[in-house]
Amino acid sequence: MPLEVGDQAPAFALQTAEGRTVALSEFRGNTVVLYFYPKDDTPGCTKEACGFRDARASFARANAVVLGVSGDSPESHRRFRDKVRLPFPLLSDPDATVAKAYGVYKQKSLYGRSYWGIERTTFVIDGQGRIATIFPRVKVDGHIEAVLQAITTRTARSGASHRPPARAAGR
Repeated sequence: MPLEVGDQAPAFALQTAEGRTVALSEFRGNTVVLYFYPKDDTPGCTKEACGFRDARASFARANAVVLGVSGDSPESHRRFRDKVRLPFPLLSDPDATVAKAYGVYKQKSLYGRSYWGIERTTFVIDGQGRIATIFPRVKVDGHIEAVLQAITTRTARSGASHRPPARAAGR
C-alpha cells in the first residue's frame, strides 16, 4: 500500500558520502525533509539540490533537516556534493531498499525504453516520525518554496515548538 499523510515514516539507515550511517531515528523531534531524486549531477537533480542548498537558512529557521536519497554510490554523492557545495547529507540507497519502502521506486519510460528508477518525490516527516506532507512526481520549479510553505503552515497550525535540528553535516 502506498504511504499516506499520517503514516509512520519507514525507518532507514543509509550511508553518506563519507561512509557514515545516518538513520531517520537520529532526527526524532525535528522536521525532516526527505527528498528522493533519480541521479547525481543531472540537470533536474542538480537544480533541485541547489534549491535546497540555497534555502538552507529558511529550512534552519523552520527547524527542518534536509536529506537527499538516490541510488548513487557514496563516492558519486561525494563528487556531486563537492561540485555544487551541498551542506546536507546525500544518502546512498544502491539496492533501492528505502526507495521501495517509501513507494518511489517505479517503472519509468524514456524514449520508449522501460526501466526501474526513483520517481522524484519529497516527504516532510514530523518530529514524531509521521509523514506530514508528500510531494509526488515533483517538478523542480517552485518545489523548494512549496516544501517551505508546507512546513511553515503546519508549524503555525500546530503551534509546535521544535528543538534545534540535529546536526546533519553533509561533510
